[in-house]
Amino acid sequence: MSVPEAYLAVGLMAIIGIMFPLGAFVTSYFVRPIPDASNPNVTRSYLFPGYEVDHSLYQRRLTTFECGSEPIGDAMIQFHFQYYWYAIIFLVFDVAFMFMALGGVLTSDVGADGRPIHDAERALLALSAFFALMVLGVWHVFRKRGKIYI
Repeated sequence: MSVPEAYLAVGLMAIIGIMFPLGAFVTSYFVRPIPDASNPNVTRSYLFPGYEVDHSLYQRRLTTFECGSEPIGDAMIQFHFQYYWYAIIFLVFDVAFMFMALGGVLTSDVGADGRPIHDAERALLALSAFFALMVLGVWHVFRKRGKIYI
């Protein structure tokens, strides 16, 4: 594959990647119901010109959707900050193990393609330093015991 063919493939993927969201926006514009300017309780549709629905008797349409259940309480509730730390620790180790697995795959075929072993040793040293930095960050989180000062 030559360089212009590679750029052509990247350009084609960029065009397709842009067209999918734009197509979704245009489709939703024509399919969605729109409120009538003269009566906000009536919705109309561009796609179905004779279709209109009166929502004046349906007061729950302005509430949040809760899978058919009646919403209870306020949507803004306080979560314990401990769950935030669990998410951060999960992301830290997820990223660390992703890089460790990638480094292991890259260094597993060191002798196969003629690269010297010291390249693999340097790569594993860099990955170990990265992992140690991640462990140091998690140790710092546990040392603070969930206290954060913003």
